[in-house]
Amino acid sequence: MQVPKIENWPQTAQDAIQLQKQLCSQVIPTDDFSEVRYVAGVDVGFEDQGKTTRAAIAVLTWPELNLHETTIARQPTTFPYIPGLLSFREIPTVLAALAQIQTTPDLLLCDGQGLAHPRRFGIACHLGVLVDLPAIGVAKSRLVGKHEPVDQTRGNWQPLIDKDEQIGAVLRTRPQTKPLYISLGHRISLDSAVEYVMGCTTRYRLPETTRWADKLASSKIPPNPEQRS
Repeated sequence: MQVPKIENWPQTAQDAIQLQKQLCSQVIPTDDFSEVRYVAGVDVGFEDQGKTTRAAIAVLTWPELNLHETTIARQPTTFPYIPGLLSFREIPTVLAALAQIQTTPDLLLCDGQGLAHPRRFGIACHLGVLVDLPAIGVAKSRLVGKHEPVDQTRGNWQPLIDKDEQIGAVLRTRPQTKPLYISLGHRISLDSAVEYVMGCTTRYRLPETTRWADKLASSKIPPNPEQRS
């Protein structure tokens, strides 16, 4: 897959925040895609006490959700851990992993926030804008915003609101488990984001894209870049 070259990547929090403010205007919050044949989970872990970033990509067929291709990239971590700026710590290695895959996915599901971010520019927005692909933020916890209680029925959700703006959906993917925090990243609407997350979710709380990518990023399974469905 073709990915953009990173030049002048921010090294300070001030520069990173400034870039977020510049790029957030490029986010397309509406459906801007055609046929979806492949969906990809994106996740990041760290090794060597945070000195090495490990990014994982798991590409699945849609709507069958068969594992099609996986890859992992490792690079030295070059940006400090700063809440709200995690994409600057993770994306360089994510791009390296995407560059290794043979199948360009039609939709990215990122383990993290999209629009549900203090500056409306979480990793799903950042990555989606950089590679110009539809992207969804699928987060296990809330970063900002408030919401009403979510009914226990699978598929029910409540709006996530921050400063009188709907920034995401709090989605119940499995009864009697914690909900997920879904937000659009780029080139997709919130309604479609919820629909695709539910379509990727089987009997577990997390969508299959996230489950596969998480296993790869946390070293639970080895990568198999040659795997095809």
